[in-house]
Amino acid sequence: MLKKFVLKQSKSEIEKASIETSVRNKIGLMFYNGQGVVKDYETAVEFFKLSAEKGDADAQHNLGLMYAKGQGVVQSYKTAVKWFTLAAEQGNAKAQHNLGWMYFMGAGVVQDNKTAVKWYTLAADQGDADAQYMVGYMCDNLGSLYYLLRRRCCARL
Repeated sequence: MLKKFVLKQSKSEIEKASIETSVRNKIGLMFYNGQGVVKDYETAVEFFKLSAEKGDADAQHNLGLMYAKGQGVVQSYKTAVKWFTLAAEQGNAKAQHNLGWMYFMGAGVVQDNKTAVKWYTLAADQGDADAQYMVGYMCDNLGSLYYLLRRRCCARL
């Protein structure tokens, strides 16, 4: 179904839709930060959601943050994990880092250090210094469970 939709649109229509999605995310950031408008988390969430539902990884990450912090929405770590996962799977380093934290802490998911290392490592590979620290910390401090991971993840630091 998606292929048919994409094939029916011209390249300029696809580019325009992508720009509109990016703009919605930026407008959401303006409301989140109060830049040129009154700070309004609920309105920020509306704009992030419009963009996130169209597949914008930055907006998905931002929406995940809103749910994790309970800003403009009822706090839900489970919903935050959903949005972080969508963004992380597209390669968003911030979302990968935050998803690593969610698994490390067991927030919204069953606590799983192996999955935390996976997401932290992906973010670390993109230069996220905090994720690099967490990979090193986990490899050095969490015992024999990480013996096999030590060579794989710590060699990258």
